[in-house]
Amino acid sequence: MIFLYLLIGIYILGMLFIFLYSLAQGNLLWNFWKARKKLANTPIKQISDFPKVTLQLPIYNELYVVERLIQSVASLNYPKDLLEIQILDDSTDETAELIKKELKKYPEVNFKYLHRVDRKGFKAGALKEGLEVASGEFIVIFDADFVPDPDFLIKTLPFFSNEKIGMVQTRWTHLNRNYSLLTRLQAFALDAHFLIEQMGRNNQQAFINFNGTGGIWRKSCILDAGNWHDDTLTEDLDLSYRAQRKGWEFVYRPEIESPAELPPIMSAVKSQQFRWTKGGAECAVKHINGVLGQDLPFRVKFHAMAHLFNSSIFIAILLVSFSSIGVWWAGIQGLIPERLFKLAGVFMIGFVIIAGVYLVSYFYARRSFMKSLGQVFWQLPLFLSVSMGLALHNAQAVWEGLTGKKSPFIRTPKFNLESEKSGLKSNLYIHFKIPVTTYFEGFFALIFWGMVLLHIQWKTFEMLPFHLMLALGYSLVFITSFKAYSLGK
Repeated sequence: MIFLYLLIGIYILGMLFIFLYSLAQGNLLWNFWKARKKLANTPIKQISDFPKVTLQLPIYNELYVVERLIQSVASLNYPKDLLEIQILDDSTDETAELIKKELKKYPEVNFKYLHRVDRKGFKAGALKEGLEVASGEFIVIFDADFVPDPDFLIKTLPFFSNEKIGMVQTRWTHLNRNYSLLTRLQAFALDAHFLIEQMGRNNQQAFINFNGTGGIWRKSCILDAGNWHDDTLTEDLDLSYRAQRKGWEFVYRPEIESPAELPPIMSAVKSQQFRWTKGGAECAVKHINGVLGQDLPFRVKFHAMAHLFNSSIFIAILLVSFSSIGVWWAGIQGLIPERLFKLAGVFMIGFVIIAGVYLVSYFYARRSFMKSLGQVFWQLPLFLSVSMGLALHNAQAVWEGLTGKKSPFIRTPKFNLESEKSGLKSNLYIHFKIPVTTYFEGFFALIFWGMVLLHIQWKTFEMLPFHLMLALGYSLVFITSFKAYSLGK
């Protein structure tokens, strides 16, 4: 009975965490709705002054996308004498020679090529070293897989009219959204972040984050906040919190789009997810005491807590999914009062709220209700299923981040699927090894398919949708992982 009570306790605590997280998401959804109305009535700002700007492009072995990146930044609509473009190249392959060759095509553009051989501090280290010699008053950062809007600077710089504004973040859009089912599902998640979360937080002056790319900083803000640190895997989130805790204000503009590619294979998605979730947990440990101890409004502290610990939801899902098996068994054995068993279903409201957040962001991003209605009926459940199927992988990352286990910065391989030179099978950067957790994902899929059969046999349908989504999610993650890892052989 002690073990049973322990399972029930884990289940209740996990569901309570998910429920509280959903309340935070629901509040962001409400503020997104208010921000949407404000956005529609906001006049377009025009640039009145042209300051000196430094564009930083951190590069590491980017054979397939670096030419496209250089071509796009060379076409930026801005006075050439006021624009400095730093190529922060840490490459160890022929990317370095490819860059030098490409730069010769643009003698009129002020390119500064900076090559490092030690990769100290990884991306954060490259940005910090580039900042030391940057001549611009404002610092723009774009990752290698982005294709900046030619009018990016013209659109963003007017929002720095207030001296307290330290950073302006734009919305990521997706060049290859419709490439595959996997890219569509990733777009689901990113659209929710860049619409509901970023707009919802910014509307109520809660802390938002620079997303590592597609944003522009006031140089003095970076320096005042302590410059780039390399002690977490998400240097962007870390600097964002340090800057805002010092009183700098951030602006998020969803109408300014920064197109980029989504990873098309599961191994690349997992690598990216691991870095984001572990880095978020590392930042939570680093900043939570300072945020809670600082004189800040309650809403700022509440959303900072939800923001910093949002990746912990994967631990909650993992615990809830397996403890639910014990709760189900205890229920059919009559060890749990039926009233209490049904009361647990109240917590499922949390999943409904979370689903609603993704649903709204999906329709808003597509700007079409009727055309998207047919797709969302199957894409939303599939997205939620795959998110649950990543719970084991991401929970490991979160646990490592919370407990202080260090790991190197593993960048996400880029593909440029629009180019004939790049493809899934020909990409030289796919060399992931199959982790042990992938085999466990296959095992978990079998367990939850077994639970689906038991629900049908016992005619217990309360937890059937939950276990069915887990079975489907773990199955898809397991199958697509092996398919992706096989490309690297």
